[in-house]
Amino acid sequence: MLQILGKPTSINVRKVLWLCVEMDLPFALEPWGTGFQSTDTAAFRALNPNALVPVLRDGDFVVWESNAICRYLAAKQGRTDLLPAGPAARAKVEQWMDWQATELNNAWRYAFMGLVRHSPDHQDPALRAASVHSWNRHMQILEDQLQGTGAYVLGEDFTLADIVLGLAAQRWYMAPIERPALPAVQAYYERLNLRPGYRLHGRNGMP
Repeated sequence: MLQILGKPTSINVRKVLWLCVEMDLPFALEPWGTGFQSTDTAAFRALNPNALVPVLRDGDFVVWESNAICRYLAAKQGRTDLLPAGPAARAKVEQWMDWQATELNNAWRYAFMGLVRHSPDHQDPALRAASVHSWNRHMQILEDQLQGTGAYVLGEDFTLADIVLGLAAQRWYMAPIERPALPAVQAYYERLNLRPGYRLHGRNGMP
């Protein structure tokens, strides 16, 4: 059985949990992180030198980084609907996954840490406002994409890009910020809510 190490409130852990539900894969969640077992130990760092969650153990194989874990699981199961085999189609999925991890995450981080996590290191009003502005600007990019593709990020078919961006949409809606009306993102958010895995690990009340 797959072992997923991480805290169930982590947005990155929840990506992997949702994907496992989506693919009907049995797994065991081992709670690690804030409030659980510490990741700042030699044993955990032997699994992930960054001391971050999630970490996946599949027998003797260990992999970290949430998007890499999602790619691994989809590829192992032969789920070319989620991660296409063809290089061009696969690159389209992966570019949105990488955009989420690099561009979108960096946009929301300061505001989210200050307003939701109440981090004392993220309370500068100007920096927080700049982060909110950047967050909304990046969500407009997603809006524009969805206006063109319809149901999901890349069209009519649900892919790994929707796993990572569906959780990002949930975080945006849950954050106590002013946000523009984005009708395509709103419709996307409601469409994802029809999926059991999203209701369990995405739109489940946790930002």
